[in-house]
Amino acid sequence: MVYDPGALNASLAAAVGGDLDLLAELRGAFVESAARQADLMSRSRCDANWHLAASRMKSLAASFGATGLMALADEALDGAPGDPVVLRKLNAAIEDFILG
Repeated sequence: MVYDPGALNASLAAAVGGDLDLLAELRGAFVESAARQADLMSRSRCDANWHLAASRMKSLAASFGATGLMALADEALDGAPGDPVVLRKLNAAIEDFILG
């Protein structure tokens, strides 16, 4: 499944206007934070750590208007900790943001 980074780009453009350097910096911070939460989820060994990282992922996605990523975070919160299917989807979505 491909996630459209257009919502992220639109949210960032609305926030920073025409400042391309700031846009790139915020986009990089978003991707870095999302990747960090996905990594924490993949290394979670207990329910609490999984839920904390998934909740942070959801908050991050909501802050940037990344609704597809929010839905994946919800899927993680509703599912079993360590679910490899959810982790693959999250990593694929983050990769789409990197490439987009």
